[in-house]
Amino acid sequence: MSNTRSSRSATGFVSAVSAFLIWGLSPIFYKALRPVPPFEILMHRMVWSFLFLVPLLLIVGRWNTFIATFRDRKTLRILFGTTLLVGSNWFLFIWAINNDHILQASLGYYTNPLVNVLLAMVFLGERLRRLQIVAVLVAFAGVVYMTLSVGEFPWVALALAFSFAFYGLLRKTAPVGAIEGLSIETLLLFAPAAGYLWYLNRQGLGAFASITWQTDLLLVACALVTAVPLLLFTVGARRLSLITIGFLQYLAPSCTFLLAVFVYGEPFSIAQAVTFCLIWLALAIFSTDAMVIWKARPKAGQGTRSLSRPAD
Repeated sequence: MSNTRSSRSATGFVSAVSAFLIWGLSPIFYKALRPVPPFEILMHRMVWSFLFLVPLLLIVGRWNTFIATFRDRKTLRILFGTTLLVGSNWFLFIWAINNDHILQASLGYYTNPLVNVLLAMVFLGERLRRLQIVAVLVAFAGVVYMTLSVGEFPWVALALAFSFAFYGLLRKTAPVGAIEGLSIETLLLFAPAAGYLWYLNRQGLGAFASITWQTDLLLVACALVTAVPLLLFTVGARRLSLITIGFLQYLAPSCTFLLAVFVYGEPFSIAQAVTFCLIWLALAIFSTDAMVIWKARPKAGQGTRSLSRPAD
């Protein structure tokens, strides 16, 4: 029994780490697609992801659940909203990568857990604990400092953080699994995305089959970059404690941060260093508070909550 649990934990850990590494290193993938406009990449991502997810639903036995969702109009309305939010988030992330704002993308996903807490307070009426309040204020101080010192409001980072936080907030109200939900979200944009790509190719403006065969393969591989880490994350989340997933989630923005500074050579000023240090301090406070609560709740017979949903 002990060996079985250990094996499940090891599988979960490897799966979760792999998911966060794929998300964190995804800028390398999108940089390779730099000749293609970000919006066109997004449309390919929608089309190929849906075509990849359809047979996957059959393989993992979720097809009936997927079909049943279409009978629930309320759930479909929610998923239409999440589709717009996740589409906006994906577009902004791709745009940021290919316009040399990788550091801001990293900052956005570091900030996301704190924004989740803030939205829970505003929209769900949850009370923030003292350390959570301190963490949010420290992060806010970092944003203000960067704005005043550099003279540039970190809008990319905040737009990524808030769009994904609102996506997570709305997505929690839809009673569907991760794979089924993503399948419906890509389906809702499949027709307009396919129509847009068909129009571009008819006009001779599309990237597909007009640049290189390597570019064509990368565009098709958008489906793998979208679905594979989600599947790995699902496996990991089922086998690991939520506090472990909460800590592992920082792997993704950390990888993105390292790529920005050491691989792509984005400028990293003292003001940016101070801002990141404040955000990291906020996350340390936030994570410490989460650890304390997680350790205390099992003793009281209570459940735990997920710290955050990672970026894609």
